[in-house]
Amino acid sequence: MLKLYSYTDLSEQQIEDLCLRQLEDDNTIQERVKEIIDRVKSAGDTALYDYALAFDKVQLAQLYIGKEEILEIAATIPEDASKAIDTAYDNIYKFHASQVSKEGKVETMQGVTCWRESRAIERVGLYIPGGSAVLPSTFLMLGIPAMLAGCKEIVVCSPPQKDGKTNCYVAYVALKLGIEKVYLIGGAQAVAAMAFGTKTVPKVYKIFGPGNRYVTQAKQMVQSLAGTSIDMPAGPSEVLVLADDTANPSYVASDLLAQAEHGADSQAILVATSREIITETLKALDVQLAELPRKEVTARAIDNSYAVLVSDLAQGMAFSNAYAPEHLILATERFEELIPLISNAGSVFLGNLTPESAGDYASGTNHTLPTSGFAKAYSGVSLDSFVKKITFQHISPQGLQNIGNTVEILAEAEGLRAHRNAISIRLKTQ
Repeated sequence: MLKLYSYTDLSEQQIEDLCLRQLEDDNTIQERVKEIIDRVKSAGDTALYDYALAFDKVQLAQLYIGKEEILEIAATIPEDASKAIDTAYDNIYKFHASQVSKEGKVETMQGVTCWRESRAIERVGLYIPGGSAVLPSTFLMLGIPAMLAGCKEIVVCSPPQKDGKTNCYVAYVALKLGIEKVYLIGGAQAVAAMAFGTKTVPKVYKIFGPGNRYVTQAKQMVQSLAGTSIDMPAGPSEVLVLADDTANPSYVASDLLAQAEHGADSQAILVATSREIITETLKALDVQLAELPRKEVTARAIDNSYAVLVSDLAQGMAFSNAYAPEHLILATERFEELIPLISNAGSVFLGNLTPESAGDYASGTNHTLPTSGFAKAYSGVSLDSFVKKITFQHISPQGLQNIGNTVEILAEAEGLRAHRNAISIRLKTQ
């Protein structure tokens, strides 16, 4: 059952405490992940084969499936599933393709020209979580912007299924993306393999993708241990639904449950402008929860969640910005007036007919988003996540005359005579 709080009864510190997610992992997880990373770093492929047997219960003949096997497995996909993936692919492609842009050159002063150009990250690693149920939606969300960005090498790791392969959905996505290898590696060992490289798995420069606490911990560790960049800090998934009297309580309940079924540590927060909305949503929640196949896990997540009663939508937005949700659903017909008030959110779903699950799968926006309050400083994955921005500048003879004295004075003020001389020596020859 959702715990209930009244916003007006909460102090500023209590609101801050309520919005705080538990980010720390216990020492056992940290120690185990460090062991896995160290072993993969030292033993390479041997460690990966051993971990596949220990964790996935699969004796692998090789650590990947190649182009021919991908084609064979993809051919077994049901027709309705391939059509659904095609639709999702097209929408995600269109949205991310719109992010391709070229910046213009700026003459900051006469003869001094500056600009930026994008360059793709050459080698990226995509972690696709799963095992018995590998997630093709995550593959689409990461693979499409990587492809559009022009990354030269895209390394894909996903846990093997019981048959030592991947499933037809992931194989079909790989086919659409032009991926010719899927590495059958899961967990922290996959992150370590991509970070350090092995005889079979290429070392990458940046790792993307969600995962369990072991994967998350491994991503954080390899930043310092291997100097490998990651997409963003990650934690359990979450949603905040802001609802007023124009909301449909059954819809709101379905949104809360959709998020809660991710795992027992997920959070589903309801912020509502009346007790009646909360009461009706709780009734609908009980009815819908009873019908879910993952109701035990989902119920535990609901117990980990809460509702907040606010006096109006503006107050609700104040709480939402303090919480900084991964997913924000505005379950109100007045969503347009709230858009300017949003400062912290990963992805926003507007109105009563826009569920978060649409963004998870097929509307076009990316579902790899900042959690645990990191939406205050981080964006979700986009085309920009797969490129670097390199600055350029060119100075003409006239530009050197215009900017030279400024640089000389500032370099001298900082006591950096060689910096000053790099300008002075050029001025003397003009």
